[in-house]
Amino acid sequence: MAHVTVDEVVHAVRDAGFPATKEELIQAARAAGASDEVVRALRAIPPVEYRNRAEVARSVPADLVAELGISPGQRFEQIREAHRHHPQHFSAYARDVPKPVVEQELDED
Repeated sequence: MAHVTVDEVVHAVRDAGFPATKEELIQAARAAGASDEVVRALRAIPPVEYRNRAEVARSVPADLVAELGISPGQRFEQIREAHRHHPQHFSAYARDVPKPVVEQELDED
């Protein structure tokens, strides 16, 4: 996927009706004649409903993010914000989880 650009992925879904699911985006890309690499990039995005092409661009795999000119931390925050309404589709490590009681007690000392 290294030679696929974010612009190519976004261009491939230009005719998709938004909001759109991951599967609908893949179908739209195929209908637009997207390459196998672009379809693979779309298969790698989280299975949520996307409101627009900007959300699709933010969800493109990390190896393509360098093109966006943002740091991994900024990308993480963008994804977190985009998926806050769909916590079931968000990785457990990124969810806000309260500290265990033992850690809270240690912090108080």
